[in-house]
Formats: sequence, structure tokens, C-alpha cells
Amino acid sequence: MVMSITMLNIHEAKTHLSKHLADLKAGDRIILCRRNRPVAEILPLDGGMDEPRPVGLGRGLAEVPDSFFDPLPDDILDDFEGVGR
Repeated sequence: MVMSITMLNIHEAKTHLSKHLADLKAGDRIILCRRNRPVAEILPLDGGMDEPRPVGLGRGLAEVPDSFFDPLPDDILDDFEGVGR
């Protein structure tokens, strides 16, 4: 297993963290540094999902009443629109 260590200063991490995380493989690590001194380490997690999550896992767990789609009362609409302030 080839292991790579990437050392990043905080500014570089804030700017390009997504790219570095996308390149992270098993055995790799990212060392975050402040003023060239290591302060934190990022390691990949084992057992990531290989398949997308199934859609609809929460189906049937909540019910939306028909009244949810009724228009809001005028006083609540006024609050949203800042009327009368």
C-alpha cells in the first residue's frame, strides 16, 4: 500500500480542501499546519458507501395535512413582508 502525506498550511486547506479530500485514498493522510507546525491530521474513513443511498427510506414516517397548502393568514404574511414595522 502506497501512503502519501500531504502537508497543508491553514490558508491552503481553506482554499483547496475539497480537492485534497477528493484525492485522499486509504493510507493517505493530510497534515494541517499553522506556521509550519502540525496541528491536526485528516485521515480517510474506512467503509465509505460504494452505492448511492436508496431514495424513500423515510416514506410513510410523516404525514402532511391538506391544510399545509392553505394560504397563510394576513398577519403572518405581513410579518414575512415587514408590513407595519
